[in-house]
Amino acid sequence: MTSAAAKTPSAARHHQPPPPPSLSDVDIVQLAQLYHPQSSTPLPQFLLSVDSHQTLISYLHSRASSSNPSLAVSEYLSALLSLAQLHSSLSPLVPLLLSSYISLFTSHKIPHDKSSLSIFQLFVSHIETVQIHDLTTIVDLIISYLPQIIDSEDTHVLTILAKCIELIRFSNDVDKPLEYVDKVFDKILSCDWSKVLLLKLVEIVKDLNFIGKGKRREFLERVFSGMRNVDLQDLPGLVYQLLVLGSKGFGKKEVIEGIVMYFGGVKSGGSIMRQVEGTVLLHVNFAVKQDPSLGQEVLGLVRSDYRVFNHFTVAILLSVARVKRLTDSSIAVLKTSLFAAYKDLKFARSCKWLSSDLKEHYLHTARNMEQAVLRAVSESNCGREHVVPSTVQLGFVLLEGIEEGTKNYEKSDDMIGPDELGTQVLKSLFEVHDMSRNEIIEQCKLRILSLKPEQGFPVIRLLGCLICTYPCPMLEHISHLKELLDYFIFMNEKVSSHLVAALLPLIRSSRDLQDYTILVLRKAMFRREDSIRLAATSSIVNLILAEKQSTKDGPFSCQDSSSQASSSQQAEVYRALGSSLFQELNGLLQRCLYQQAKVREILYHGLLKLVLVDPLISGAVFDFLFPHFLRFYREDADVLLDVNQCTNSESGKVYIQEPLDCLLSCISWMLLLQPHGKTDHPSDSWTCFGFSLTQENEQPGKAWSKESLSNALSKIRNFLRNADTEGLLGKSQDTGSTPLEEEKRRCCSSILLGIIEVMLNVVGTELGKTTDVKKLELEKELFDFIGNFESLDRNICRQGGGSTQRGFIWPTASNTAEDLEFSGSKLCQERIPLLSTSVIYQLLQNTMESWRYDGFNNNVASKKHSQLSSGKAPTQYYKILSFTLNICLRQLKASSVVRQQDPLKMLIYGEIKQLGSPLLKIIWWLLSEPKSMTDSRKKDAKKDLDDRKEYIHLGLLSLKELLAVISHESDYSVVIDDLAAVSGPGDEAGNAMDCDIDTEGEKADDILYKYTSEELFIKNSIRPLISMLLAHSFFREVEVLCDIIMLISNKLPEEQRNLVGNWAKCICKTSKVSNPKAAKSIVSIAILLTSPPNDLIIAEDMAAELLKVVGSESEKVDSQVTLDAYSIINKSTSAALASLILHLVESVILDTEWVIRKLKVYSVANTRAVLVNQNGERDPGLALEETVYSRAESVVKVLSSFVMMDLKDPQAEQLVRIAARFYKNLAQMSKLLIASKGVKQALPSLKYQKLVEVTCSQLTAPLYNFMVVMQKKQLESTKSKALVNKIKRENRCIPDLIYQIEDNEKYLIQISKATKINLLRHAKRSTSRDFKIIEPQSFSVEEGAGSQDADDNDAARGENEEDPRDEEGNGAEDESVVGAEDDDEGNEAEDALMAAYDSPPAVEASESEDEAEADLPKAKRAKMTRVVEDSDEEA
Repeated sequence: MTSAAAKTPSAARHHQPPPPPSLSDVDIVQLAQLYHPQSSTPLPQFLLSVDSHQTLISYLHSRASSSNPSLAVSEYLSALLSLAQLHSSLSPLVPLLLSSYISLFTSHKIPHDKSSLSIFQLFVSHIETVQIHDLTTIVDLIISYLPQIIDSEDTHVLTILAKCIELIRFSNDVDKPLEYVDKVFDKILSCDWSKVLLLKLVEIVKDLNFIGKGKRREFLERVFSGMRNVDLQDLPGLVYQLLVLGSKGFGKKEVIEGIVMYFGGVKSGGSIMRQVEGTVLLHVNFAVKQDPSLGQEVLGLVRSDYRVFNHFTVAILLSVARVKRLTDSSIAVLKTSLFAAYKDLKFARSCKWLSSDLKEHYLHTARNMEQAVLRAVSESNCGREHVVPSTVQLGFVLLEGIEEGTKNYEKSDDMIGPDELGTQVLKSLFEVHDMSRNEIIEQCKLRILSLKPEQGFPVIRLLGCLICTYPCPMLEHISHLKELLDYFIFMNEKVSSHLVAALLPLIRSSRDLQDYTILVLRKAMFRREDSIRLAATSSIVNLILAEKQSTKDGPFSCQDSSSQASSSQQAEVYRALGSSLFQELNGLLQRCLYQQAKVREILYHGLLKLVLVDPLISGAVFDFLFPHFLRFYREDADVLLDVNQCTNSESGKVYIQEPLDCLLSCISWMLLLQPHGKTDHPSDSWTCFGFSLTQENEQPGKAWSKESLSNALSKIRNFLRNADTEGLLGKSQDTGSTPLEEEKRRCCSSILLGIIEVMLNVVGTELGKTTDVKKLELEKELFDFIGNFESLDRNICRQGGGSTQRGFIWPTASNTAEDLEFSGSKLCQERIPLLSTSVIYQLLQNTMESWRYDGFNNNVASKKHSQLSSGKAPTQYYKILSFTLNICLRQLKASSVVRQQDPLKMLIYGEIKQLGSPLLKIIWWLLSEPKSMTDSRKKDAKKDLDDRKEYIHLGLLSLKELLAVISHESDYSVVIDDLAAVSGPGDEAGNAMDCDIDTEGEKADDILYKYTSEELFIKNSIRPLISMLLAHSFFREVEVLCDIIMLISNKLPEEQRNLVGNWAKCICKTSKVSNPKAAKSIVSIAILLTSPPNDLIIAEDMAAELLKVVGSESEKVDSQVTLDAYSIINKSTSAALASLILHLVESVILDTEWVIRKLKVYSVANTRAVLVNQNGERDPGLALEETVYSRAESVVKVLSSFVMMDLKDPQAEQLVRIAARFYKNLAQMSKLLIASKGVKQALPSLKYQKLVEVTCSQLTAPLYNFMVVMQKKQLESTKSKALVNKIKRENRCIPDLIYQIEDNEKYLIQISKATKINLLRHAKRSTSRDFKIIEPQSFSVEEGAGSQDADDNDAARGENEEDPRDEEGNGAEDESVVGAEDDDEGNEAEDALMAAYDSPPAVEASESEDEAEADLPKAKRAKMTRVVEDSDEEA
């Protein structure tokens, strides 16, 4: 028994299987290398046993401690994972290996290198075999390691993170997996991010599809806030990953905003940063090609908010523009943004009620936009060559866009304007990018040929700028310019002449281009079109002038930057040598002498310019003109000048063929410029103020023509002084002359007027330089010429209505400034006056001296002058004064259209600024009343006053024109200083009207306060003049002075403008003006020169006074009513002043519309999450909002008086239109206050609540009564056809006003419900809208057919269409919100009011319409007679 029992354990041990032999780590690696899946050999039991897992993990840790842990660990793990991939029985080992490896990795026991990255990538393919509870442990381990990541190799562990989170999210083994993954992402967002972690998270986040919009936005905010710490070389890769995120829908809008705002905020980063931006632009361009919606986001971002506009925005839009489908829209967005900034700046400057901070804000915005464009273009050579074509397109778009609202853009405050901006963009490209030069020249050619002249001129200026700045490179493109010149005869005449003028600097450098240009001009001279020949003649003259200027200025230089070196060496450079162009083109110039009169005028003026530029050529010019002059000069004849030969008739029309006056003017000016002492003729006089030729080495043979012409002009002068004008013109005018002969006489008179003006120029020059003895003779000669001039002038006026092309029709003082016409048509640029400014100045001075010595004042005349004055009537002085003032006004108007660089500018117009002082002195002397004259001519005092009134008006018009011409020039201060130095003859009786009390804000101590010249001019001259003119009832003159005040006040600071406005307000209170226009001008000064909000306060007070004068419907005012507040308001002026104030209110409403558009932009921009203000400025939207509320409240107070007035039909209709527009603006303001979905509703500001209260209580309710009165007046008026159009207009504007009121109240109801503030507590809707339709008893049915046929469709539409207000549910409001219950009767009355205005009221119709009316249904005809009135209950 014992032995048997002893054998039993031994037998048991014998049957138990032996343990599998253990494998070393080396054996495992070798096994993995030798093992093949197709092999039938099973894996060793040691690997398959669960008990071996700890041993296998220990091998991993032991290998981590080896000398080369990276290779040892990666080799070992690769072997195990490859075996696990083949045998699923090894899958439980994977989570243990992963956890152990992550522990080794995070503890830095193994190196972080390529091997570690490959191991994590191997784990990704096995991660699905890991149990979910193991995955959560792994994720927690990785999240806890995130703050320790500082190097890019440390991020290898994140390779498996996205896969782990995705498996957990879709697993059912975890309680609430979505909450878990959200918590994991929150932990990622809450931890600290290093720059390498940021890059890795952006790379892997695209695989985390579970992230919501809020978390995505928060993630992107963390990314863009941390981008500033990212290395520059990593930025392109980061942007590419962000673009990938955006293309997959991961915060597309936020991604684009963040990229734009980050790179746009980089002030400077050197060349490396510019290269980085270039690479980023390439990434953006590639991404937009793959996903065009990214490009649309860029466009939408710039459209929505101008604050994102920066240099990178410009660059990114130019890059997006390279995508074909987005080219036009990208350039359009850039153009729209820039021009919107210019328009905003222009509005801000002109709007008085915007604060200085807001004006500075818009100036800063526009300036930054310009700088952004220029910076983007200047950096285009740093890896951005792909944007060059789109940049060229942008430059030309800016040039073409001048016509769109910024044509008269004033460059100031460092702003260059759109045209100059486009020019600088293209110039920069032309200099830096050789590949762009050919494209720019080709685009210039195409656009000059295809665009309108107004749009083509900036392109021509660009071409001229390129030629002047880069002449040598431009020589390589002569072939393109020749092609452009081939179209010379097909261009607009102004475009063609400007084109040749732009090419002149290059023509001076290239003989080939010069010869080709001359060939083109020769061909153009043979064309039939007059305009082409005019352009060709002007170009020929400019060509000769350019050649003379080049020889005078020295050799043409081609020195430029290094970018032009290679091209300039091969270009042909021409120097003008040998004979001049004037000699070469003599035959072509001779042909010009046989063209139409305008061609000859251009030639004569060109020859005069040529002599000014090159005095040595004067002899040749005299020789050229002398034979032509002899065609019209008859030395031995009774009549020296054959004026009749200067005209021609064709097809029953007479026209001037030879402008003989221009020819004589040209010759006389050239003789005036000759040096002294060259002739024996008494006209040593042929010299002018400072103009003489310095070259005296003329050859004797060349002086013959000059002497002959000088003698001939002297004879003509003596002949015309004593000649009979009727004899000069041939047969006298009688009843038997034909219309053709009368027209020919008129043309000849026009020519003689010009010739006499030439002689007057000579006499006036001598008058200023001779002694007293000779001066008397010259004065008499001057009077003789002026008498002949006036005689001929009356002859032209008497024969007016002909078809002459040119004539000197003198304006009278009764003509308005707009109607003044000279030379038979409105003054054009080509017509140059024949009398110099220096002579006009001398005439003005001599006139005042003559008055001083000849009894126009109390001074005692000298013996020398008393002899002359004894036979001279005062009317003779008025004659010379009339001539002088008329010619002065013409001279000033002509000077405004002559180019500053024109050589004739200084010769003809001279120092035009010197005319101001004598003009003002003459006005003062005309207003003075010397005792000697009034005592001797008391019977004619009134007539003499009226005569002087005409000259005062002319003098003031001239002074106004002078200030308008000189206001934008540097001489403005000189003119104002001269005018300020002139004071009146003394205190007159009229000065008592000049507000004896000091105006508000006036400086009490004149000694301590230093007045500016503008203030002195207004204080010493303008204010006393207006008082005197008002005293004499010279109302037209007061209007002109008011215009002068407005011109000067534009230069005054705000404080001084307010002083002028206060003075004008004082005039309004004390002066009883009966002339509507004068009253309107004075009130305009009082309101427009007063700073806000006081301007509308004045308007409100005047509107209240107007209500007293005009009266209301309920009470009629006595016609003899007198007002103490504003004496200027009376029955005569009330209509004009009411219209003025309504126009002022309308302008304020228009300004408000602009402000509302800006507020809408700010409200959209403020809803963006990523968008921030880079400069940290205060949001201008808040300031704008408060300003517009205050302004709107003032408008309500002004309109509240008008709705109570008994206005006439035009003003009533104007008031309804203005009110409709105002309520439309109110509705837009209210709509902006309504919060968007998901946004908390903010309480309306107190200013807004005050605005709503004032509007409802003071304007809305009276407006309904006003509309009822308007309809009553319709039916009470006399029926006529003219009434039909008025009724139709009212049928449109009254329903529109009602709709706008209801639309505004709809939004007020919504705000009231959302904020629990009753905004409509002052709108008594149950009574103010209680209307009913009344059938007038005395109105026949048949009268209603007049406009039924014309508007039947409109009436039907008014009956059938649903009122748009019904959709808003206005009748369903709560009582606490509305303030009163809307009963059914009130709603029906509103609908009836709308329906009544949809169908036209009855009017008297024509007979045919009365017949057609018989076929209409009675009910329809009767419906037209209904009248909307207040209900009896409300009455």
